[in-house]
Amino acid sequence: MSKYEFFNRDISWLSFNYRVLEEAMDRSLPLYERIKFLAIYSNNMEEFYSVRVSYYKHMLRQEVRFPEQISRVQPAKVIHEINEIVTEQQVVFHKIYEKEIVPELEKNNIYIVGPKDKLTASEQRDVRELFFIEVLTQIQPVLLLKHRVRPFLQTGNVYLALEMVIRDRFDKKTGKRRDQYGIIKVPLDRNLPRFVEIPGDGKKHKIIFLEDLIMRHADAIFPGYIVNNYYSIKLTRDADLEYDDYEGEDLIDVIEDLRKHRSLGKPNRFQYDRKIPGRMLDYLKDSFYLDEDILVKGGSRHNFRDFFTFPNPLRPALEIEKWPPLPIPVIEDHKGTMATLIKEQDLLLSVPYQRYDYLIDFLSEASKDPSVLEIKTTQYRVAENSTVIKALINAAENGKKVTVFVELKARFDEEANLEWAHEMNKAGVRILYSIPKLKVHAKLALVIREEESEVGDQVYLGTGNFNEKTARLYGDHGLFTSHIGIVNEVKELYRYLENQEHACKFEHILVPGFNMVEHFTWLIRQEVKHVKKGKEGYILLKMNGLQDIPLVEELYRASEAGVQIDIIVRGICILKPGQPYSRNIRLIRIVDRFLEHARIFVFHNNGKSKVYMGSSDWMKRNLYRRIECVFPIYEQELKEEILDILNIQLSDNVKAGLIDENLQNVRIRNDRADLRSQQATYQYFKEKYTR
Repeated sequence: MSKYEFFNRDISWLSFNYRVLEEAMDRSLPLYERIKFLAIYSNNMEEFYSVRVSYYKHMLRQEVRFPEQISRVQPAKVIHEINEIVTEQQVVFHKIYEKEIVPELEKNNIYIVGPKDKLTASEQRDVRELFFIEVLTQIQPVLLLKHRVRPFLQTGNVYLALEMVIRDRFDKKTGKRRDQYGIIKVPLDRNLPRFVEIPGDGKKHKIIFLEDLIMRHADAIFPGYIVNNYYSIKLTRDADLEYDDYEGEDLIDVIEDLRKHRSLGKPNRFQYDRKIPGRMLDYLKDSFYLDEDILVKGGSRHNFRDFFTFPNPLRPALEIEKWPPLPIPVIEDHKGTMATLIKEQDLLLSVPYQRYDYLIDFLSEASKDPSVLEIKTTQYRVAENSTVIKALINAAENGKKVTVFVELKARFDEEANLEWAHEMNKAGVRILYSIPKLKVHAKLALVIREEESEVGDQVYLGTGNFNEKTARLYGDHGLFTSHIGIVNEVKELYRYLENQEHACKFEHILVPGFNMVEHFTWLIRQEVKHVKKGKEGYILLKMNGLQDIPLVEELYRASEAGVQIDIIVRGICILKPGQPYSRNIRLIRIVDRFLEHARIFVFHNNGKSKVYMGSSDWMKRNLYRRIECVFPIYEQELKEEILDILNIQLSDNVKAGLIDENLQNVRIRNDRADLRSQQATYQYFKEKYTR
């Protein structure tokens, strides 16, 4: 048995999401930035229950088939711990909303109108008109009666559970009206807004939740009843569809039928208003056959992810200052094309600080370049109105051979990816679909030219998706290069994507199943060797998730040997700091306006740093069940730029925190002047590339 200890991956993720919630507590942020973090927290939690809690539920249902795995993981215990933690976090969440956000809105003359709040005659008329014209026809109220078929609760939807009595019916024995329960689905899937702005005088801005607008007219929904109270409830169902065994047309059929599969998943979380009476909660449990272990207390509102669209009548006031993406002067000043510049030197792109347009330009130029024979890319998560896809379609229409590997198994983006694949296919783009048992997560764009071309073949390798929307929100890096070794190995990787029997050998790029884990292990052990020879040993890693036990054990052993290790990790982290075997390891988490999404791996290498970037976290799925690409940075100037950015992040004492042995996010307090790394990084680029 290993002497080392590890955090549970999902309990560690809850620590990250609580750190997101802490941003909503930060009174130094503009009000609508705090509201945004409430939405992010809620959205994260919805996906967590849909996928990760579903994983443990599946395991329990498979207890007979996997008794050893059940014994090791203890899913029932983990689910119980998750629900306890989430329940505690929900108390904090609703305290922030009710005690801080709502009063701050009111200070700015923005009022959330409740179902019993007074409105002027004209406001009442407007609200009533909206209800009877737009809303009432979309409502299907249901009485909950014993021995009657219960309504099916759709996943992720807000419902109102009503506590009522029949107006003119009394119990013969007691003389009192009998309790009656009803259910209303809030019709947010019918193109109705969650938040309705009530026209007013321009001084007071009134906003009403759709569910409260509905309840102002409860008599019209349940005529003959008196509604005494109502409570918000929500059910989340399993959404982790198992489709690894499917391929080709079968996989396409599964994806096309995906929405139905997910909507019918088994329940794994029932959120309810903490004020709901016990007898009513028991009635709902019996009515919908809910197990005790899926009940999670919440507040009077659910689906705070809708707060992404919460109206701001004072815009842009109360919102965070925009940081326009910065130009890269060496590209702006170059007289030729992107291709001729990349032939001369490697280029580093860092979004959202710099313009993502340069990648679009790279593809658009290739689509028109007479010397270009072929363009190959991978697509994992595609933007809604993708200019990347449009550039590829344009290239195909211009006679280029375009091959796109579309990963259909990108969770929650499957249908969008399939839709774009159909669009590209119609334009003559050759589409390769998912590989059985593997996800293709590598971020690659390869441009192949005629042999006599002076520019030659080139490639873009990234840490983030080809997605213009996330490029404005996620911190990522990409490399444009014509390095012959890297380019040829990316070609080899594409041959493997087209034919898994193709034998590959990689010396520059790192690919799971070929050399990635082995090479990372070797790099860690090299630092140990340097320390044992009395030299400096240092490792700096940045990633979204750290879960692979063999690599974490390598880091533990390196720490025991005296190697200093800094890890900037955003989410999941099973490595446990503060132990004798991890005394030289520092875990840092940064949560700010941009999502830290880049994966960077730095090894001191006796003063000759080796720097890698890529698409892969150190998660089991990335290292063993995906096609990833991690690539070296060879040009010294680009290495130094990456190290500068990482050192800025290591110096953050505003938005960075240390993860301790109890999974607490411990804020960094020191005597240095405040340094907020994302703001400092933007300033770094601004100053470095000032014309």
